[in-house]
Amino acid sequence: MEMKKILVAGESWTSFTTHVKGFDTFVTSVYEEGIEFLAKAIDKAGYELVYLPGQYVAERFPRTAEELSEYACVVLSDIGSNTLLLSDDTFKRGVKAPNRCQSIAEYVQGGGSFLMVGGYMSFSGIDGKARYGETAVQDILPIVCIPGDDRAEHPEGITPQVVAPHPALASLPNQWPHFLGYNKVLPREGCDVPITIGGDPLVAFGQFGKGKTAAFTSDCAPHWGPQEFLAWEGYNVLWKGIFDYLTN
Repeated sequence: MEMKKILVAGESWTSFTTHVKGFDTFVTSVYEEGIEFLAKAIDKAGYELVYLPGQYVAERFPRTAEELSEYACVVLSDIGSNTLLLSDDTFKRGVKAPNRCQSIAEYVQGGGSFLMVGGYMSFSGIDGKARYGETAVQDILPIVCIPGDDRAEHPEGITPQVVAPHPALASLPNQWPHFLGYNKVLPREGCDVPITIGGDPLVAFGQFGKGKTAAFTSDCAPHWGPQEFLAWEGYNVLWKGIFDYLTN
């Protein structure tokens, strides 16, 4: 039987560092990806991962709900809405193009599944730059994005609370590890919030039209997801439970 495909977009970045040595300066750069741990969890859960690093999203992310229907689930992780909205056709050439935030919403309403994972460019994001609350993606998120910078930084560590049972999380250990931060969001009426963090949603589920969606408001990798989370016995169980619930 053909494996279900999961499209994950985001989880990559390039950093530039300026070194100042007296009179002289020079610049170095590094490309990094944060997909490693989630990728292993998806593989172990029996799904086929199709990974689209951030630098390819603007030009290669599917443009229509029909194109998205190839995937059992679509995941956005740490990639802002501008990257979806501003393809080269629109930004460089001034040409009309499909609104891919609307396409995601249509895909879900038609029976697709969607997950947003937290990060500096998820939900509203750092300085409010991810701005999904201003797009059609908000219409199918099981939480409500808050305006402005939504980061809740907790370098001291903050531990989630299990507040309600949910079939997607039934196999998880009861004790969660701590996190180092998350995107602060509000609960959405009619949606399930089985896990909270700092009194805010950490894991949420909703149904929109024929499709299901989920939100995980912390990170699947550092820095908000510390080593204690990545090495947690429930890490792979968590993602398998979410994907199995969303796609069945």
